[in-house]
Amino acid sequence: MPLTPPFGHLAHAALIYGGALVSGLVAHRIGFPLPWMLGAMVFAAGVRLADRPVAIPVQTRQIGQVLVAASVGLSFTPEAVAAMGSMLGAMLASAALTVVIGFVVAAALMRLARVDVITAVLSSIPMGPVESAVLAQTHGVAPGPVVFAQTLRITALVIVIPPTIVALDGTVRDPVAVLARTEWNLHGAALLALAGIGGALVARRLRIANPFFVGALGGAALAAALSLPITAFPYPVLVLAQVFLGVWLGAVFDRDLLRRARGFVPAAVVSSLLLTVLCAGMGLGLAGLSGQPGPVMVLATAPGSVTEMALTAKILQEGLALVTAFHLVRIFVIIPNAGRIIGLTARLVGRRGD
Repeated sequence: MPLTPPFGHLAHAALIYGGALVSGLVAHRIGFPLPWMLGAMVFAAGVRLADRPVAIPVQTRQIGQVLVAASVGLSFTPEAVAAMGSMLGAMLASAALTVVIGFVVAAALMRLARVDVITAVLSSIPMGPVESAVLAQTHGVAPGPVVFAQTLRITALVIVIPPTIVALDGTVRDPVAVLARTEWNLHGAALLALAGIGGALVARRLRIANPFFVGALGGAALAAALSLPITAFPYPVLVLAQVFLGVWLGAVFDRDLLRRARGFVPAAVVSSLLLTVLCAGMGLGLAGLSGQPGPVMVLATAPGSVTEMALTAKILQEGLALVTAFHLVRIFVIIPNAGRIIGLTARLVGRRGD
């Protein structure tokens, strides 16, 4: 007898997350730095590319974001916040240069894929797939290629940067052990969860972009800065958060998306790698000017994936608050102004032509 809702939905979700956990365990055995997230992402993408559904509650992504963001917020101690003050100018410059690099990559994408300038810019400046799709519809261009390019950028960052940084660092023998041995207690973890949830709800009420990450981070960071008795979550909770986020990220890739962006795919791959390399070069340049470690600044200037870059900094046990602050400044510079950037581009195109 076939299962009926809601039992059918629960059974489906259990199968998806069970497969994601097994895939994460394989990635853990191999020694990936973010095994549960990468393993879950690969599993979910494989299911979608096999033309099978990945029907998961949207709340799981929100839960994953809140848990990871709250964990990152622990690093914003009074000492760390004071040390970051001198880097504010570099953070703003990095955000502005990321936009400039996005336009450079857009010019290359126009030549490679023969697309219009609005599609190229929306595909190249780091912003969320949802935000870019809305702007694409507003300006009368097809959202499919834009969503594909933005999702590919995020996926490429997750796959390329954390393993490369950890491998080049050479001091981390067991990335999972670094995250797993964090001290915690029940009361401190519960207080951290309350701070994260409270911050997320406030950010959502204020309509702040990406509220479940930014808000939860803000709530946990405030609790840490006030020296409240918060502690980390037990490691299985962080594993659960990584699985939730990995499944959501992998589920975006399906046959329909690839079909719509078929001729666009090779150019999008090249442009995503170009954006990653140019931003990494910017990070190394800022490292030379500021005296900060190169790996930390590469993570800080990565064009997106704040969750994964912050977790990688946590694995390295270096620069976690700085990496997160760089990403937050970039988010608050680009996302609220994305409409203005694209609108100005459209007006210039209207006057001068493509």
